[in-house]
Amino acid sequence: MLEQYLPFVGLIIFGNIENLVLSSQGVIAGANPVKLAIFSLIAVAFWLTLGTVGTQIARPYVCFIDFFGGLVIFILGFQAMYEAVRGE
Repeated sequence: MLEQYLPFVGLIIFGNIENLVLSSQGVIAGANPVKLAIFSLIAVAFWLTLGTVGTQIARPYVCFIDFFGGLVIFILGFQAMYEAVRGE
């Protein structure tokens, strides 16, 4: 069962790092930590469900998904860190 997810391991790892960056950005912005945690759990459950179903469909396109997913994670992480450093 886990074999089907092996091509997506990079996105799983970097996606989790991105979640940490975005939640730290929310804390810096003064968001309520309880609401932030609840919405984060909802988002994780949604992506888990979508990823489980979508993996079956997306296997032929794993190279493209890894590239564009990694690029988006990098851009969002850079944006979050840039805004945190600038103090916005």
